[in-house]
Amino acid sequence: MKLLVTGSSGLIGSEVVSYFAGQGAEVHGVDNNQRADFFGAGGDTRWNQQRLEKDYKNFKHHELDIRDREKVLQFIAKLKPSAIVHTAAQPSHDLAASRPFDDFDVNAVGTLNLLEAARRACPESPFAHMSTNKVYGDRPNFIKLKELETRWDYDDPAYKEGIAETFSI
Repeated sequence: MKLLVTGSSGLIGSEVVSYFAGQGAEVHGVDNNQRADFFGAGGDTRWNQQRLEKDYKNFKHHELDIRDREKVLQFIAKLKPSAIVHTAAQPSHDLAASRPFDDFDVNAVGTLNLLEAARRACPESPFAHMSTNKVYGDRPNFIKLKELETRWDYDDPAYKEGIAETFSI
């Protein structure tokens, strides 16, 4: 398997890399450390990239900005991954309000660039797009919770399996 993970130095992406590289897959990670620009020095993820490169010889980092359509198209056409896990994102609501074009360019345009590149170069490859409940705005904050012994869970059985894709935003 030749897996491509976007946002590979971030929280979710690095876990995907660790899991699949640990299983022996050939893993290619795309990350441009945009978090350092978004969040300052505290958001810098180079340390995580270096950890992955040290821990997994079957992991290859690629410096690529998913907003750069031509480079994304060329990269995917050359790599032809057998699967893509897209975790790259600008995750901050506060930052989205102050830098709306950056937010849209990363989260919408970057995703479109990847989808179109995959459609052209490897249409048979599965494409998994990761996200959090942040995509729903504040609405999940109003779902009633119940306290269990070890965690909080949704009180409404309609959310037993999580928040549905049809959840209104």
